[in-house]
Amino acid sequence: MSEIAVTGIGLVTPAGIGTAPTWDGVCAGRSTAATDPRLADLPVDIACAVPGFSPAEHVGRRSSLMHDRHVQLAIPAAREAVADAGLDPATWDGARVGVVMGNGSGGYTSASREHERLLGRGASAVSALVIPLIVPNMVAGHLAMEFGATGPNLVTATACASGATAIGVAMRLLQRGDCDAVIAGGTEAPVTPLLVAGFARMGALSRRTADPAAASRPFDAGRDGFVIGEGSGVLVLERAADARARGARIRARLAGYGASADAHHMTAPDPEGTQVRRAVRDALAEAGAEPGDVGHVNAHGTSTPLNDAAEAAVVRDLFGDAPAVTSAKGAVGHTLGAAGAIEAALTVLAIEHATVPPTANHDDPDPKIDIDVVAGAPRPRAIEAAVSHSFGFGGQNAVLVFTGA
Repeated sequence: MSEIAVTGIGLVTPAGIGTAPTWDGVCAGRSTAATDPRLADLPVDIACAVPGFSPAEHVGRRSSLMHDRHVQLAIPAAREAVADAGLDPATWDGARVGVVMGNGSGGYTSASREHERLLGRGASAVSALVIPLIVPNMVAGHLAMEFGATGPNLVTATACASGATAIGVAMRLLQRGDCDAVIAGGTEAPVTPLLVAGFARMGALSRRTADPAAASRPFDAGRDGFVIGEGSGVLVLERAADARARGARIRARLAGYGASADAHHMTAPDPEGTQVRRAVRDALAEAGAEPGDVGHVNAHGTSTPLNDAAEAAVVRDLFGDAPAVTSAKGAVGHTLGAAGAIEAALTVLAIEHATVPPTANHDDPDPKIDIDVVAGAPRPRAIEAAVSHSFGFGGQNAVLVFTGA
């Protein structure tokens, strides 16, 4: 099948607005978690927010009123990715350009606000735009309008694997010849009282609220849950032959994609990891790679006791202690449906820079987790192939394999 190239990257994350500040922030190993006024009076009132994000500045005042926050975060990320790819929407054939975005909760910021208006002031106070503000497909629709992309247009919803699933689906569209370029990624704006209260009631969130910066601790012995985050990650994907023909810079190759379902539990991972292993093996097989070729694993690494232990067991079983493992969630929190896309972008950057970022707050390694977690400082490492894991509620698994350009 056709080789798929990554030609553009765009990021809007708690570590910074843009790819360069995000990469620098993650490599610095700094947590971005802090007390968040949007969560005042909740038992868990900490989050990883995008710093200094002004919808009016980054989207435009009029347009910002028509978009939920998850769309507002996606638009500048997609603009950066398209510009980075060296593509001009004014000159491309929009029918050959697709958009595939992952999202877990849709316009929950707007839904929460409009529900409060309904309860407090009645139906006449509800915005006439409430439906397009909250339905999850609108992020792909708005990006299509932004860029004149009239090819396949869809949103994937596989919980916290959504962003990675979107990239995998985009890969298939290119391989089938349905598109010449795809804007693909994920976005999420889940820092709302109801969602945070719900995750807290499940026991999924860290209760280390007195020390937010130390709360998200992937693979650490003291981990007690994740910190919720917001953000967006977008890649531009093309067939490698097409990218070379137009003289584009190829940042990395998306070489393999594997997907599976645990069919085990609504929220807990299968401790045996059978279907995760299958997804990894399928992705490696498509990439023509062996486990020994993998120098880096960008782990899902949520900082929850069960998920980190189950994922580490899979990594140990498949790869031994060879790959350098990191989780960006120590720095940027868990961005849910955006996480897989943000982490895919960071995986590409790790290959490009020959550097594996550290896992923030990995201070006390769990003796039951026998993998090589990078901590403290970035680790220089030439990477032939890298794997990015994403797992979601419902047992959704998506695995991406990237190789160097």
